Amino acid sequence: MKHVFYKGDDQSKPTLLLLHGTGGNEHDLVGLGKEIDGAANILSVRGNVLENGMPRFFKRLAEGVFDMEDLMLRTEELKKFLDEAADNYEFDRDNVVAIGYSNGANIAANLLFEYENVLKGAILHHPMVPRRGVELPTFTGAPVFIGAGKNDHMCPATESEELRDLLQGAGAEVELYWHSYGHQLTQDEVQAAKTWYNNNF
Repeated sequence: MKHVFYKGDDQSKPTLLLLHGTGGNEHDLVGLGKEIDGAANILSVRGNVLENGMPRFFKRLAEGVFDMEDLMLRTEELKKFLDEAADNYEFDRDNVVAIGYSNGANIAANLLFEYENVLKGAILHHPMVPRRGVELPTFTGAPVFIGAGKNDHMCPATESEELRDLLQGAGAEVELYWHSYGHQLTQDEVQAAKTWYNNNF
């Protein structure tokens, strides 16, 4: 997978796995990652799917309707890439925190849904519930931050609340942060995520 890796100054910190939104690339969220933790490793990945020329992490059938078969395939692909990157760049595979926005947050959420201990924690900006009716791994207190907009028409409030409830039901410690805007990533939301991160890592 196309990606960039920046070695951090403090190898005891988590490696931040950055996952962009639709139409983004591996450079989009690097500034965000450095704002959250300037001393951590950064591994920022580009999605392998193109939708009208725009990179994504998995296909969709329509807005808000995921191609489930492709979602599963791409989630496995990302997991394998993460395992290989840990060997290649010599970072602690058990100390990875995902930061995803929109489509990137959705595949990060599905990593959590699919694999036990795949991430130490996650910051999910404007995610949806990736899949329903599945048994989740046990999270045993894994910290998850969900950022959501009260006027987000792409990601209704009920999606954020349902995702929180599903993750909490499997043992995760979830903080759900609201702002009154839409699908955009606001500075207030970034600062709330940074505060949450500093309290947990």
